[in-house]
Amino acid sequence: MYCRNCGKEVAEQAVMCVSCGVPPQKGKNFCQNCGADTLAAAEVCTKCGLKLADGETAGRDWLTTLLLCIFLGGLGIHRFYTGHTAIGVIQLLTFGGCGIWTLVDLILIITGSFKDAAGNPLLKRM
Repeated sequence: MYCRNCGKEVAEQAVMCVSCGVPPQKGKNFCQNCGADTLAAAEVCTKCGLKLADGETAGRDWLTTLLLCIFLGGLGIHRFYTGHTAIGVIQLLTFGGCGIWTLVDLILIITGSFKDAAGNPLLKRM
């Protein structure tokens, strides 16, 4: 992952960039995926094609998503939390696909493969 403010590489779970001292998702100068220069108003990186994270929705909390999936996964509440509203409604109506979708989501969250609706990884805060 790259800092959106200075473009330096930072750890996925970093709260502050060690190079510039700004939270890595707060800037608008570089792509968080490839580190390429971006325009401040850009929504998609022209180099890698991924949606650029804005400081407001820079990923949801990993632990919160995990706990919501464990305790309320059958209702799809973790999907609503991460912005996947349509899938959340489907999971709500089917009780998590009779538990199958909930189990798959749980595995994805634990392995770090689950992303929020904007395509950002879940943030592991210390």
